[in-house]
Amino acid sequence: MKSFYLTDAGIVRNHNEDSVIIVKNSEDDYLMAIADGMGGHSAGEVASSIAINHLGTHFKDTFQKMSKIDAVNWIRDVVHEINSLIFKHEKEHPESKGMGTTLVMAILTKEYLLFGNVGDSSGFVMKDEKLHKVTYDHTLVNLLVSAGELTKEEASVHPKKNVLMKALGASLEVDVDIFDCDMDISEILLSSDGLTGMLDREQIEKVLLGEGSVEDKVSKLIQKANNRGGIDNISVAYLVLSEEGGDK
Repeated sequence: MKSFYLTDAGIVRNHNEDSVIIVKNSEDDYLMAIADGMGGHSAGEVASSIAINHLGTHFKDTFQKMSKIDAVNWIRDVVHEINSLIFKHEKEHPESKGMGTTLVMAILTKEYLLFGNVGDSSGFVMKDEKLHKVTYDHTLVNLLVSAGELTKEEASVHPKKNVLMKALGASLEVDVDIFDCDMDISEILLSSDGLTGMLDREQIEKVLLGEGSVEDKVSKLIQKANNRGGIDNISVAYLVLSEEGGDK
């Protein structure tokens, strides 16, 4: 296994509201997660930090020898805990009212791979040298595409394409999408919409299948997103399951 993560403010924003983590517990289980914060007065930064810090600590402290069913419940519980912590912070700091964050995570054990998602940060897997998107974006345009009211092409240029239908901190009750993934994969990639808004799946796939180390590929993805405009914060978490670690 080899992994690497990086976050970048982009070239338009003057501060970074994304938070990222890759952590391993004593059982050699892996947690990867990205949170993309929102809200003024650096509140988005606080919301994403609350999410990632709680997730990382809770994973190391409590995620031990879990069955897949227990892990699904663990994801649901930890997402509810993070949501409550964001509302608690808002109550104690009224100036942060309206803050929230997306959250995408992947948990990899020897027996299973699970993804959890709230919002429009994305989870992908590489299988047979093809990159597949696992998660579903909780956006207004995605909802309209699913209902047949917009085409994917129309959605990509829609003026409300960044309007979220779900986020942590948006409502007291939050539902997290959980995906049980095939273990026959070679790589896992998580990203904030700062990457997927600038590069399509084929462009991301091309970088991952190209030359270079895990670190090189993550840096290259961020560089390409910045070259195409870098209008948002860009975060990438990348894990390669093979012993070679992605060097080709």
